Amino acid sequence: MQSSTQTGGTWAKGEGAAGRLLHSFSIIEEELTRVKTLIERDLRDCGESIRSLVACVNAGQGKMIRPGLVLLSGAACGGVTENHIKAAAIFEMIHSATLLHDDVVDEGQSRRGVPTINSVHGNESAVLLGDFLLGKVIKMCVGLGDGVSEIIAVASMRTCEGELKQISQRGNWSLGEPEYIEIIAGKTAALFEGACATGAMLAGAGESTEQALATYGRNVGIAFQITDDLLDLVGEQDKTGKPVGSDLDHSKLTLPLIHLLKTAGETDKQKVRQILSHKTGDAERMELLEKLNSCKSIEYSMRRAKEFVEGAIAALAAAGDSDGNKALVETARFVASRTA
Repeated sequence: MQSSTQTGGTWAKGEGAAGRLLHSFSIIEEELTRVKTLIERDLRDCGESIRSLVACVNAGQGKMIRPGLVLLSGAACGGVTENHIKAAAIFEMIHSATLLHDDVVDEGQSRRGVPTINSVHGNESAVLLGDFLLGKVIKMCVGLGDGVSEIIAVASMRTCEGELKQISQRGNWSLGEPEYIEIIAGKTAALFEGACATGAMLAGAGESTEQALATYGRNVGIAFQITDDLLDLVGEQDKTGKPVGSDLDHSKLTLPLIHLLKTAGETDKQKVRQILSHKTGDAERMELLEKLNSCKSIEYSMRRAKEFVEGAIAALAAAGDSDGNKALVETARFVASRTA
């Protein structure tokens, strides 16, 4: 396990930005540390045979965005409680489980600059470790109340449903933007939405405020995935912590490509479909990037991400003015401008 140090609002761990605390999370830095401690303590409660695998999960923790949203939503709606710490840990563990399963599905070899569990220990270990984390989550939900447990269950279900929808659309070069948004609203935004709704509910927020925070989370999650898909095309691997072009290699149509196939001339469309239908090399990716730039597909996707961010910020008006609210606004703006 890599060692980490906590200094001046950041967790420095590994290479790049994967292990750094967002600036907007500085007001909940102490609470996030407690979340990490809770996860590590809970995962240590396992048999010796899987302890080394669990240690890999701890070492791979990233920006902690989902647990951060639980805590900031609580702060924006009245204050953070012990149950917020527990719920924040739950959302991070669900996210970790989905990454383990995603790496098996996508045959991922590295994440956040380190080899994936499946590449080192095999698919069986990765799948079962993900299931183990989800089992821990079910146990941790006890005592949080039926309302919170339902939010967590629905968010988890929608995440899987979104992933299944994406798999079913692989190689569908006619996929439209509304269908793409529906997919990512499940596979990514559902956990963001659930995290924010949970934070509001645990703080005793009214139904309208809870719904406003849920809307904020959904829009931030969509913007996050659009940006993630952009980085898969134009990002730098040493910053993103994962191989560039993974979506292309798995025939996943993302927003920049959807826009390109909608706006390009027929000859270019045929060439793009040809590139997407085969495993791409550097030359094909460069050609694709040229077409994406010439059709302003990168620019369009960045603009759409910012529009969802603005929708998220607008939803926060119902939550009043507080340090938590301001931090949520800053977090949303970070999402559309991040490079990792």
